[in-house]
Amino acid sequence: MKKFTLWIKEKLWVTPAAYSILAVALSIIFFYIDLHWIDAMSEYIPSILLTNVDLAKTIMGSLSGALLTMTTFTFSTILVVLTMYSSQFSPRTLKNFVHDRLTWRVLGIFLGGFIYNTLSLLFMRAHLYSHDVISTFVGILIAFFCLATFAYFIHHISSTVQVGKLIIELVDDTERVVGKFDKLESGSASSGAGWKPDGIKQTIMAGKTGFIGYIYFEKLQDFAQKKNMEIEVLSCIGEYVHENKPLVNIFKADSDDFPVDEFFVFGEERTSEQDIEFAMQKLVEIGLRAISPGINDPNTANDIIVRLGNLLGKIGNLSTGGLVFTDKEGNGRVLYPLPKFEEILYKVYYQIAYYGKDDISVMSAITDSLVVTAESTSSERYEDLWDIQLYVLEAINPQEMKSLDRKFLQGKVDRLADQLGKSSVNLLMLKGN
Repeated sequence: MKKFTLWIKEKLWVTPAAYSILAVALSIIFFYIDLHWIDAMSEYIPSILLTNVDLAKTIMGSLSGALLTMTTFTFSTILVVLTMYSSQFSPRTLKNFVHDRLTWRVLGIFLGGFIYNTLSLLFMRAHLYSHDVISTFVGILIAFFCLATFAYFIHHISSTVQVGKLIIELVDDTERVVGKFDKLESGSASSGAGWKPDGIKQTIMAGKTGFIGYIYFEKLQDFAQKKNMEIEVLSCIGEYVHENKPLVNIFKADSDDFPVDEFFVFGEERTSEQDIEFAMQKLVEIGLRAISPGINDPNTANDIIVRLGNLLGKIGNLSTGGLVFTDKEGNGRVLYPLPKFEEILYKVYYQIAYYGKDDISVMSAITDSLVVTAESTSSERYEDLWDIQLYVLEAINPQEMKSLDRKFLQGKVDRLADQLGKSSVNLLMLKGN
């Protein structure tokens, strides 16, 4: 079922096609209603709702042209927003707008309205009707609904292009992914210390090319328990694999077939369905664009950096470095190599530290971000947080900083050191680059 859901998400034409099919069915239904039942029911229907064939043709012709114009304008607006997402935010954030259900529902509604009025206009033949019809009134109602939808679409677009809304959406996506792993860990997973495979090791190749987009951990665990084997996953979610890339090691007394397609979903692009690093990468890229000379919006970058600290705090509460899924007896069945916390920290901050080293506000925001992480994660992560802070400070040359900037950053570093229980460093003692 999940494979079908992921397939549907990737196929953007599905929603407009569904509305178009519904419009075709609706036009055929009202064609037969006008043909067989309206004459007999006319005494129960207000006459103002009925029109003759000539008037129906005039109204539906006008509505068809108007709705086609609205559809064209909507499609053009979508293309403009896609271009803006790619140039100002990040090419990776395109999917957040492209997969917005409302966008494609609006386009589907306009297409449906155009198709209904055009087909109903085609069915309007003078020799078929000796009475008035109601299809025109239904077409007018659909046109009014399209007009209301268009007004709401303009409001939706105006709020969607705001970077703040996109940041909140990306943060929610990341929290959702982290929540999935937290749920898995609280259910039947633990740290990698309990992994003790037994049996003959057999390496299974991917057999496909693409990015690992989704892993059915529950199915994988049930399969391992049913076959009395241990399964070691070798490639993480979001990793690019090829046909001869080792995917899993299975440990079993005798060899057995391993149906890769039942447990792994491969795609041409990375998705944030289960990929924590990719979900955070989108936020990092928006922050990098914000501090670039072309955009020069460091305040947006600082907001993102602090939010990244909160997300890292939640990630720090996971058993990073390896998750072991156990059965009811506590036997380790599946080992998944969740990236180590220090690796996640490095991938989040290394580009920001490099491109933001000349902006004191960005460097201080990184330290604030680490403080936020320290406040919401366990003390086991403190050493990693302090190491990444020292790494970030290597990017700057304190001797070239203005006195107040250096004093400001020194206060931030002292606060982090106090939070982590470390001895602070004197910025003037750093050599810099």
